[in-house]
Amino acid sequence: MNMSGFEPERALMKPNLAVQIEVQIEELRGTGGAELRHRYREVFGELPKTSNQYHLRRRIAWSLQARALGDISARAQAEAVEILEDRLDGARELQRRKPSDRRVPEPGTELTRVYRDRTILVKVLANGFECEGQHYDSLSAAATAATGTRWNGLVFFGLAKRGASVKRSRRKHSTNKEEPSRAA
Repeated sequence: MNMSGFEPERALMKPNLAVQIEVQIEELRGTGGAELRHRYREVFGELPKTSNQYHLRRRIAWSLQARALGDISARAQAEAVEILEDRLDGARELQRRKPSDRRVPEPGTELTRVYRDRTILVKVLANGFECEGQHYDSLSAAATAATGTRWNGLVFFGLAKRGASVKRSRRKHSTNKEEPSRAA
């Protein structure tokens, strides 16, 4: 038996068996939806959760081959589960980390902006932003809370231009004469 658990010697010792499986799989190709669902229920003992004929054919064919030629070994299954868990742990870690936006300054930087005769100060943290003693997950949330008006935080503090990613012909904006500043 090789690492995958498939036993090619077993298939070679029973060439008739391999031919029979091929014939059964070929018959699946001409089978319609209702018959495939019925066959799936016979093979797996439950109704399929999908009606996708391609998927049903593949699952039934896999089962036919596994039953006749041998499924993967317990060792190979354990290795596959371990690899899957490692991948899932890595994916979860990536989800936890927020993608860094190079337009946002380093933690510790203070962003200031005079807005309606009031100076708004936001401190960049490693895990978000602080404004007026409150923690915010985004710069936009901090700017919105400080002003009472929805803002793109990057635009509000002058870290990005308004409408930079939108075609100019579609949107026209008035210029804001209040200049933001950045202190490190």
